[in-house]
Amino acid sequence: MAFKDEEQAKAYWAENISLLFKLLTVWFVVSFGFGILLVDVLNEVRFLGFKLGFWFSQQGAIYTFVALIFVYVFKMNALDKKYGVDE
Repeated sequence: MAFKDEEQAKAYWAENISLLFKLLTVWFVVSFGFGILLVDVLNEVRFLGFKLGFWFSQQGAIYTFVALIFVYVFKMNALDKKYGVDE
């Protein structure tokens, strides 16, 4: 990567770390929050015939993780283009 100056590199990494923090927060809330902490509350709701808390702990967290990977790729491509370091 060739940044124009140190200030641009710092701004790029600040946005990158911010994006990572946001996506990891979503992943934590879905996997730990919905799958473990709130499982009893969510089990009162049915989703595709399964209790919602069970579904989140078995399937939902995995689907969310895969979706977050695609969101990260899309956002990072946009960030790379914004700072002129795309391939």
